[in-house]
Amino acid sequence: MHEKYMKRCFQLALKGKGFTAPNPMVGCVVLDKLGNVVSEGYHQRYGENHAERDALLKLKNNEAEGGTLYVNLEPCSHFGKTPPCVDLIIEKKIKKVVIAMRDVNPKVDGITRLKNAGIEIVEGVLEKEAKFLNRVFIKNLKEELPYVVLKTATTMDGKIATRTGDSKWITCDNSRKEVYKMRAEFDCILTSSNTIIADNPTMEHKFKCILDKDSRILETANILKQGNFYIATKENTSLKDGNIDLKALLRYLYKNRGINSVFVECGGILAGAFLKENLIDEIYQFIAPKIVNDNTAKSCFDGDDVLRIQDAKLFKIYETKIIEDDLLVKYLNVVSEFLR
Repeated sequence: MHEKYMKRCFQLALKGKGFTAPNPMVGCVVLDKLGNVVSEGYHQRYGENHAERDALLKLKNNEAEGGTLYVNLEPCSHFGKTPPCVDLIIEKKIKKVVIAMRDVNPKVDGITRLKNAGIEIVEGVLEKEAKFLNRVFIKNLKEELPYVVLKTATTMDGKIATRTGDSKWITCDNSRKEVYKMRAEFDCILTSSNTIIADNPTMEHKFKCILDKDSRILETANILKQGNFYIATKENTSLKDGNIDLKALLRYLYKNRGINSVFVECGGILAGAFLKENLIDEIYQFIAPKIVNDNTAKSCFDGDDVLRIQDAKLFKIYETKIIEDDLLVKYLNVVSEFLR
């Protein structure tokens, strides 16, 4: 029974996707003392009511008294944009609270507050799924870094262009449309001057970060015609071994620009550098049913010298999707705590 209602919390939480950052996505289900669902709620937008408050304030009488509240994240116990959810839970005389995962925010200790009020706590219900749902939020809070997803479009043999740089088009039109939708889910698109010089893309988005250490891109580049952008050069960004320090750049974007998630679209050299430094949380790979059959063609990752297979970076496939003749594969970095 607990898993049934927790899965419903996940469904409700996803209604807030794209609107709650930097807060997590949270859903809530309230049952009366007979086990009937009397209210549901979710965190709809940053700054608005949390899921528990959204659900409980819909109740007109004492329907929840002696009942059970399900929520995928530990209720907050501190004042932020809204009052503490634990106060309202206690006020409504909830008997039991079922929680999927504890909040990683050190300010939150809702479980202790609820226990001290005599409320029964059940925690850890579908905890792994709950962590995966809010993986961006967890990465932000625990590491003070944005969540990084790298997108690549390749042939079956992992090539993103021929040796001459020709790449239009590897994947189908619908795959490219899928990318446009993906971009909207992230706070920032990150690319390199190499990609801009080679393809002159627009990459329409509200905020773009461009790695241009030596200030090579022209003011007339398409990418600069739309949206806001930050151009990382050797004058304004830390360097590491002569190149832009990627981790320092990501931390700057998180702390100074409010960037919680980054969508990387670039060539093999920068992708390889991100991979080598373990800065990629996920990979979205579009694979076209084509084979270049040329070892000198450009690869999707090209940034390391690996002599043993056991030293290869490990990822886990968590989703696949057919798009016409193409295949979209989503991978999660196995060092992520969501797979532990």
